[in-house]
Amino acid sequence: MKRSSPVAAPDAVEAARAAAAAIEGKSGEAVVLLDLAGLLVVTDVFLLATGTSKTHVNGLVDEAVEALKLLDRRPIRREGVDHGKWVLLDYGDVVIHIFDRETREYYDLERLWADAPRIEFTSMAATPDAG
Repeated sequence: MKRSSPVAAPDAVEAARAAAAAIEGKSGEAVVLLDLAGLLVVTDVFLLATGTSKTHVNGLVDEAVEALKLLDRRPIRREGVDHGKWVLLDYGDVVIHIFDRETREYYDLERLWADAPRIEFTSMAATPDAG
């Protein structure tokens, strides 16, 4: 089954950006949004992020879930929470991968999906304070 649109659906992008902002707000590192709509039929967006420890990874997961609840979204499935090295949250059109540093470097999904366009995301860390 071929997709009719080679770009991610706007609501998937909105959800991914909301989750990314929540993750960055809790000091998540190296947040990246990849548009996979033209490459996969099972999802539109991958969100990749890194936490510094098992506790931090799980905290980032909680933040992403809470942010997406505000958009009336619930994960279809969750994997890896017990280990805290690579947690996957599947929302259907958005799949969130939150890794510890070592696991993210090892699997290097950015290299695996190098052909996927990046979705623009304004990092909160890059935004100057208003005041």
